[in-house]
Amino acid sequence: MAPSLWACFGGKGRRGSGTAAIESHAAAATTDFTAEEQKGGGPVLVEMFSSQGCTTSPVAEMVLSRLGRGDFGLEVPVVVLAFHVDYWDYVGWKDPFGSSQWTVRQKAYVEALGLDSIFTPQVVVQGKAHCVGNDESALIDAITHAPRYPSPSFEATFTRRAPDSLQVSLTGALRSKVDSQGANIMVALYESGLITDIPRGDNIGRVLSNDYVVRKLEKLCTVKDISAKKTVSGSVNFSLWEGFNSSKCGLAVFVQSQSSSHQIFGSQSFQLPDAI
Repeated sequence: MAPSLWACFGGKGRRGSGTAAIESHAAAATTDFTAEEQKGGGPVLVEMFSSQGCTTSPVAEMVLSRLGRGDFGLEVPVVVLAFHVDYWDYVGWKDPFGSSQWTVRQKAYVEALGLDSIFTPQVVVQGKAHCVGNDESALIDAITHAPRYPSPSFEATFTRRAPDSLQVSLTGALRSKVDSQGANIMVALYESGLITDIPRGDNIGRVLSNDYVVRKLEKLCTVKDISAKKTVSGSVNFSLWEGFNSSKCGLAVFVQSQSSSHQIFGSQSFQLPDAI
């Protein structure tokens, strides 16, 4: 089923690697789990599909930033990611963080959720439920009622062998059983504290602030028929962008079903070490 409509919604919505290493730095990180998370109630993955070319996305971005900071006082921990799509770029402003890769990801959710249109700002929770991104009450309700799974127990090592690349090595257990349908272990590198002056398009004259913006997404591996305790190891390599600053970046690891449901079965996040 192909999406039949693009829309921009809101409260008053309208359309809206080299052989020689130049230098190498390595650092390790682990995630501390609360007692509740250790028992199985791990974080809920919240993905927002947004665009700087959508008039109602800026409000949703502020909601997402507040969610990530813990401003809503939820007892449910969250891992937050913002994917900037590219289908509003034609309006007059090309989102510098937009990507057709993220548009494809959103379309997969649209099909999995049985929707007949694709829109921004959209939030998808645990790959299973969705709502309009600037509807705080709907977002909180979706998070509160989302299925929860144990957080993976990955330890991460970050290695900078060249100025424009970052290697992330992960070792740990998924802490959730994976059946014969299989699952992909995905690794997202995101950036916060981004400020953009908008000179054109529907948000002309505005200064937009964006957090948790996914800059890179890689697959660590695919697993099938493994127990919750089995150790999984692997590495991903990220090409870095101009102006990369590790103190503004974080890493999210999540387990996503290979089936057409695209459901999330566990997630974990790390802050990048400042020294990397």
